[in-house]
Amino acid sequence: MHYFEYATKDTTLYEMSHSMNAGQDEILEVRKDMNADGSVVNVSRALVKFDLTYVSKSISSGLITSGSLTKFYLNLYDANSRELNVSQTLYGYPTSQSWDNGSGKYFYSPIVEDGAGWKWKDNVTGRTQWNTISGSGGTWYSGSGYEASQSFTNEPADLRMDVTDIVWRWLHSTVPNEGFMLKRSGSIGNTDSNVDEGNTTRLGQFSFFSRETNTIYPPKLEVVWDDSKWTTGSLSALSSDNLEDMTLYMKGLREKYKESSKVKFRVVGRERYPEKTFSTTGYSTGYLTVKTLPSGSTYYQIKDAYTEDVVVPFGSGSKVSCDSTGNYFNFWMNGLQSERFYRINYKIISGSGTADETVTYFDEKHSFKVVR
Repeated sequence: MHYFEYATKDTTLYEMSHSMNAGQDEILEVRKDMNADGSVVNVSRALVKFDLTYVSKSISSGLITSGSLTKFYLNLYDANSRELNVSQTLYGYPTSQSWDNGSGKYFYSPIVEDGAGWKWKDNVTGRTQWNTISGSGGTWYSGSGYEASQSFTNEPADLRMDVTDIVWRWLHSTVPNEGFMLKRSGSIGNTDSNVDEGNTTRLGQFSFFSRETNTIYPPKLEVVWDDSKWTTGSLSALSSDNLEDMTLYMKGLREKYKESSKVKFRVVGRERYPEKTFSTTGYSTGYLTVKTLPSGSTYYQIKDAYTEDVVVPFGSGSKVSCDSTGNYFNFWMNGLQSERFYRINYKIISGSGTADETVTYFDEKHSFKVVR
């Protein structure tokens, strides 16, 4: 299963303007601006926070599995990043102090100072400076279990960072949830020449869509766990010969689902041309005979029907289940964006781990819309 939480607040901290707030910008930036002589004149860091109340309650109730196999990923989407070095790494940390989102933007003149900036963490009334030893730029927990990272090498700048350790520390109340700090290596801005924020290497500018974007790409926290179950009752499985020429259809698929729905999708696989069986009372075909798809190796994928962006990828969190009436998978619509169309695809692996392993993909144009 995949479930998504969308950011409740986010902003960028700019070193060059200590008091400026950018909490209403449509873009989050992790920048490194340099002069022609190679000196660094500005760096920036991004803050993103998610409300984990629903996730916590779902874990307590058993809807989300509590254990090491449940993963969390921070997803940010490229908004025309520029002049990126061919190889570099971004880091994510749990922010260690509370902060206000604010109502400013990067290009506002005069600047707005009612929220988090490089020097201050809250609004203009009774402002509080970040508790840092040198300068500011936010504060964060570090050390084992408090650092996540993603490396980029000739890759698009979309971010899908494994932040599992950090989120579990929030859920276990080891540290309070004040959101993620996203940055390059370094702790005191552009004055440390031994780290990415302060050295002479030109690394460029990461730009990501923020929660204020008017696109379908706001920041989201992805929760992934294996909710698959397998019991066949009296059903028999499709043979390997069947898998070579088969068709998939979805039973009871509706055109629209409300965004609050929790849906059990039924998927049926059968031979494309089932053999007729003759008897003294006539003959029958296999068109109505329900058989099971391969256990543990049948996966679903959900894509945005318009953009073709993969929302739920094939993987451990998208296994198809089985009960005594056939195959199915569960899905929570409240993790998808409403008023969008989505399409379901399938992948079946047969002979897994053997010399005869084959992978077959199915796109039968199964689609639905999520509505408010």
